[in-house]
Parts: sequence; structure tokens; C-alpha cells
Amino acid sequence: MPFELFLALRYLVARRKQAFLSLISVISTVGVAVGVMALIIALALMTGLQGELRDRIVGASPHIYVWQVGEGLTDVATDMRRLKQVPHVIGASPIVLGKALVTAGEQQAFITVKGIDPATEGEVTDVSERMRSGTLGALATRPEASLAGIAIGQVLADQLRVRVGDTVTVMTPEGPLSPFGPTMGSRRLEITGIYSLGLFEFDAAYGFVDLATAQRLLARERPDFIEVRVDDMYAAPDVARDITSRLGATYITQDWAQMNQSLFSALWLEKVAISITIGLIVMVAALNIVASLVLLVMEKSRDIAILKTMGAAAGSITAIFMLQGLIIGAIGTLVGALAGLGVTTVLDRYKLIRVPMDVYQVAYVPFKVQPDDFVLVVLAALAICFLATIYPSRQASRLDPAQALRYQ
Repeated sequence: MPFELFLALRYLVARRKQAFLSLISVISTVGVAVGVMALIIALALMTGLQGELRDRIVGASPHIYVWQVGEGLTDVATDMRRLKQVPHVIGASPIVLGKALVTAGEQQAFITVKGIDPATEGEVTDVSERMRSGTLGALATRPEASLAGIAIGQVLADQLRVRVGDTVTVMTPEGPLSPFGPTMGSRRLEITGIYSLGLFEFDAAYGFVDLATAQRLLARERPDFIEVRVDDMYAAPDVARDITSRLGATYITQDWAQMNQSLFSALWLEKVAISITIGLIVMVAALNIVASLVLLVMEKSRDIAILKTMGAAAGSITAIFMLQGLIIGAIGTLVGALAGLGVTTVLDRYKLIRVPMDVYQVAYVPFKVQPDDFVLVVLAALAICFLATIYPSRQASRLDPAQALRYQ
């Protein structure tokens, strides 16, 4: 073992009369560990929340909306065929969107009615996979004599106090024309399915009906949009631009990143702000390392002088105290990193932190540690601890043996 490392380890375990120095070293180690652990947990929280919201939003909505200015989508079949020929596009489906008031007994709620083609909706969203009861396909297989069907979210079903098989009344502002002008459209629908996307915005405010029923309810002659799904959600902006160039300037596109830009920008800003704030804890711990090394240099000035008179080089003296600071930083970083991983794993696996779904859009706080974030935190902590050792180590190497031994 190099004598520099031997002395660094020995100085870490102080004798009884130097117990104060040992206590400061322990406090410095704990400070680094707490800072690293807090930073990993904070990054995991923000990363998990971003990922959970992104996956649920993209799962409940298409990657791209396509519509045509002017007369609208006059030839939906041709447009869908052309869209499916665009590279990276894996699904397309027409929809109609409109606002409505749904009532069940004395309960009522405002919702967005979404008219879909049940045969192709599964190509662009995950709603059909998130049905808790009933099926999305039941919207298209209703007997002629029965009521048309509607699928609603679990939160809306609880609010209206209904379940599969119950009936609701849907009223829309776009009704048939009368001698006195437009009238409210009203129709009774049967609950054929209840879904749960885990996103309050959809589970509480969307009702899915088949395309023909939506067109009659909302007085639309043709679909409003065509939903598009691509094989890579992050390529959606590029595919959207490609669609416009292929189909013509009259076609307008909007991808999921554009629609949710403000949300994810705010989450990213919060992640950066939290990282900087908690990162200051590591810097405070680094100051503790500086203080402990300065005190150690003052305490060991006689030992340093003796080492120099025996021929120890200034670089060796510097290495002794740098190694001591790095050992403190490495132990604290390792303990903090392992503790952060353990805490985030337990919190995420058992969903221990629950939050109001109507406020935060999700029912619990997810935690996800990204490998690059983890490595960055560990390297940054080690770098800060290393920088903290430079000043006291250089001061120790510059100590004059004659002055140090003069007053001993």
C-alpha cells in the first residue's frame, strides 16, 4: 500500500484526543451521502412524473392530428390511405369532436364527445386496451332496435353513478334546425364500456361513441380530424411536417409535443430548478470537507514537518490530504447513491406517495432513475469533493518544516 494512502486512512480514524476531527469527517461523509441521495430521489421523481404523464397522454391521444382547411376532409378513405403510405405511420383513424352535457338522473357533467371508428381506433390510441368493463368494439355492434352506445371514463362513471348497461342522456348545442332556428340535440345512450386511462383529464371528461352517432349528435357531415400514430413518438414532429409536404398545404397537422409543450416545458424547468437547489446540499457537504481538512492540517503540522525532513516530496503531502478528502467523498457518494436507489425503488414499487388525481393528473408519484442522471450525479459529487481537497492539500504541501517544528 502506498504510504500516502496508509497515512490518509490512518488520519481518518483519529485517536481519542483527536476525536473532534473524526467527528467532523463523519459529518462530512453524512453530508455528502444526504446530498447525493436527495438529488437522486428528486431527479427520479421528476423523470418518473414526466414519463408517466407523457406515456398516459400519448396513450390516450394520437401522436398527430390531421385536418384540412376549407371544406374539410371531403374524402376520408383516400386521405387515410395516403397517410398510411407516409414513412413511420402505423395507424390512422377518423374522429369527430364536440362538447356535450351528459345527465344520469340528478347527476350531470360536461364532456367532450369523441366519435370514433371502433375498428381502427385501436391503431392510434390505447383506449381499447384500458377498458375496465365492456369493450370499445361494442359501440359498432349494437342491435338496430337498441340505443346507441357510449364508453366513458371511470371517474365520470363514478360521478354520474352509472355502470355498464345504464342509460344516460347526452345533449349537444348542435341540434337539428327548426322553424325558430337551431335547437339543442338530445339523445339517450347506453353505457357499453368504462375505461381507465389513469389520466384525470380523459377519465373524467371524455365519452366515446361510434362515428355515425357522433355525426348525428353534433350535426357534422364528415369527420373533423384524422388521428395518426407513428412507430416512434419522438419522431412525430418530423412525420407531421412530412405529411404536410406530401398531402399539400391545405392539410394542417399538430403533434403531441406541440399540444403539450407548455406542460413538459414546465416539468423540465422544475427538474432543473430542483436539481440546482438540492445540488447545493452537496456543495455544503464539500465545505465541511474543506473545514475538516484545514483543521487536520493544523493538527498534523508537526507530522507534516517530520515527513518533509525525512524526504517526503510536496506532491506526497498533497496526495495524503487529497486522498483523505476523496475517501470521505467516495464513501458518502456510494452510500448516498445506494440509499437513493433503494428509496426510489421502494417508493415506486409500492406506490407509497399518493396524490389527488384531479390536481396532478396521476394517482401516485412515480420514480424512475435514468442511468445517465445517476452517473452524472455520482461524477458531479466526486468532482465537487475533489475540488474541495485542493486548497487545504496545497496549503499542507507548502508548510515550512522549520516553522512547524519551531514551536512544538
